[in-house]
Amino acid sequence: MTVEIKPSSAHGTVSAPPSKSMAHRLLICAGLAVGESAVRGISESDDIKATLDCLTSLGAELSESGKDVFVSGTGKPASRTGGVLHCRESGSTMRFFVPIALLSGNHTVLDGSRTLLSRPLGVYRDICREKGLLFSQDESSVVVKGPLPAGEYTVPGNISSQFISGLLFALPLADGDSVIKILPPAESSPYIRLTVRALSLFGVDVRHPDANTLIIKGNSKYTPADVTVEGDWSNAAFFAALNTLGGSVKINGLDENSLQGDKIYEKHFESLEKGTPVIHIGDCPDLAPVLFAVAAAKYGGVFTGTRRLRIKESDRAECMAHELRKFGTAVTVHDDSVVIYPKELHAPDGHLDGHNDHRIVMALSVLSSLTGGIIDGAEAVKKSFPDFFERLEKIGIEVKRR
Repeated sequence: MTVEIKPSSAHGTVSAPPSKSMAHRLLICAGLAVGESAVRGISESDDIKATLDCLTSLGAELSESGKDVFVSGTGKPASRTGGVLHCRESGSTMRFFVPIALLSGNHTVLDGSRTLLSRPLGVYRDICREKGLLFSQDESSVVVKGPLPAGEYTVPGNISSQFISGLLFALPLADGDSVIKILPPAESSPYIRLTVRALSLFGVDVRHPDANTLIIKGNSKYTPADVTVEGDWSNAAFFAALNTLGGSVKINGLDENSLQGDKIYEKHFESLEKGTPVIHIGDCPDLAPVLFAVAAAKYGGVFTGTRRLRIKESDRAECMAHELRKFGTAVTVHDDSVVIYPKELHAPDGHLDGHNDHRIVMALSVLSSLTGGIIDGAEAVKKSFPDFFERLEKIGIEVKRR
């Protein structure tokens, strides 16, 4: 899909979409509980559909009513016969479900797009080698076979927190207590706290005595719960960014006490509006595209902790740099930093490319509201925010679909 954004200003009120990060976690906990749970306020994003598919493949029974999902969970999936878990393009789904699949002594296949399978899974490969478990990967699927033992697990802290969260979902169901030791520096720690919070809502106790240690009680049981997905600070950031460009948008449905790390966008936008700040994004990599867009529109910025951006849905540093240059922005990409220089923007030279990355499409849409722009591959927003463009239109941004 190609979308044209006309120069326009945003005004009005918009509701934050439900948190994709929390929805994954709550649905998985519901699927591992024995009995019926309700997870309320689910979006129709492709990533959440992937998690629902995987829960069904593991034996959970699902029914939907509006934005509510009712889950009759399986408990520990060790006795299930091996099957195929369809992860589509969802990195969260793949990384969360590998350890869950390893609870079983059966072969389980996790498949997905070629792009998804190109993203690193070496942490799990190393763990399986160390524990004597099967882990086999090709360009279209991963095959694993457990059972995952209780014990001590050591993981590097400078990798995606999704690997640690995946272990946190599975190890409470292992036959014994476990410890996860995180080698510093620990990045994306807010996402780990989100997982611990979700587990606690379903009766699973994980102690977090310090930033680098997680203690998990084994032989636990997930208990059914009735929970509501909180608003998503990550995707709300795209609407808040419009305010830095002269808009006046009020965002409803966000919890000011949320554990979501991307809540920090408020502080970062303020810094970008005042000057040329140095911003570390190691704990909030999903904010990178929108922060880069705002920096380009304002006074530039220096962003550190960017190394992991190359293993997202796209190489977000290089791809955003490529697109921002079409607006006349000067950008330098280093190994672990990105520098955006203050320059006057103009309408982009030619079409913009979404790079099959939902957050790049949304960031380019924000910037195009200032200059105008045509974005190819805009359908990528379906991954996390399928009604993004409809919501933009409701607050006054002119959108034309082609």
